Amino acid sequence: MTDIAPVSARRDLSQAPLLVAAAGGRPSRVPVWFMRQAGRSLPEYHEFRAGTPMLEACLDAEMVCEITLQPVRRHGVDAAILFSDIVVPLRAAGVDLDIVPGTGPVVAEPVRSAADVARLPRLSEDQVRPVADGVGLLLRELGDTPLIGFAGAPFTLASYLIEGGPSRNHERTKALMRSEPDTWHALLGRLTEIASTFLRVQVAAGVDAVQLFDSWAGALSERDYREFVLPYSAAVFASLADAGIPKIHFGVGTGELLGAMRQAGADVVGVDWRIPLDEAARRLRAADPGGPEPVVQGNLDPALLFASPDVLEREIVRIVDEGRSAGGHIFNLGHGVLPHTDPDVITRVTEFVHGLSPADAS
Repeated sequence: MTDIAPVSARRDLSQAPLLVAAAGGRPSRVPVWFMRQAGRSLPEYHEFRAGTPMLEACLDAEMVCEITLQPVRRHGVDAAILFSDIVVPLRAAGVDLDIVPGTGPVVAEPVRSAADVARLPRLSEDQVRPVADGVGLLLRELGDTPLIGFAGAPFTLASYLIEGGPSRNHERTKALMRSEPDTWHALLGRLTEIASTFLRVQVAAGVDAVQLFDSWAGALSERDYREFVLPYSAAVFASLADAGIPKIHFGVGTGELLGAMRQAGADVVGVDWRIPLDEAARRLRAADPGGPEPVVQGNLDPALLFASPDVLEREIVRIVDEGRSAGGHIFNLGHGVLPHTDPDVITRVTEFVHGLSPADAS
């Protein structure tokens, strides 16, 4: 297993607003970054990646570096997030899948039996070496801007593998989970290994924080989440126990799961736009009454980036105010940047948030 670089070997970013907020401290300004800020809405991204398939770009160190840097240059955000995709470690390990434009990840041979699980490959560190190389290039370019690494959580990876692609109802996934629990646990165990390896490679290369995306966990009841999912997300976070960097956990539609998600071991819990941050903080606090004050991330509705400036600013002020009820707050969207978002709006949001310091936002 990869040895994780000690904190002393990393850049000294002890005053970086995002890392201060993640630790529950008072940063110099409200930190802001955007999920899916690297790509999609940026014309320079489409020009640079033209002719290169998505997953090839994610495994090209120089492309990873350039695309990751683009939103930092343009928007002045407080963190870069590694340009990648949650299915990258599956593809790197040898799973036959591709990202189809307009659809998303599509798996050639879905995993729906114990025999299918047994055939799943394991991920070696060398298979994602280009990602680590990309991190190395980025650390020379980012100055005092933190770099966030990420991976898909075992449940969300399992859903793509079982359904064969994106799913509205996750019916095959839920059916397998309940009907063949031994197969389910074997699959989640294998995916836990893959996600942990992918994250540890990034951490050893020098990322400053990590985010575990459980994009589709909100499709589950809390009971099913705790029985069939929580132990595996917790195992991924436990594999990073010696990393010494913030761990963020995020899912969509997970308002009823926030307490359980905190118990998986995250330092910061991402919140989508369906629940106010002060209520999210209350639920997180209740889940761990003797623990540290919860730190939240979020939670502007991405669709509001299309609203008028006065509406947008009102919502930002409200969110920052609600975020002050938590032990720390990192401003973000409640999901990813939508493809046709005006990049200039993202820049203006960043500047506006930076004008609302933790001390005087109201």
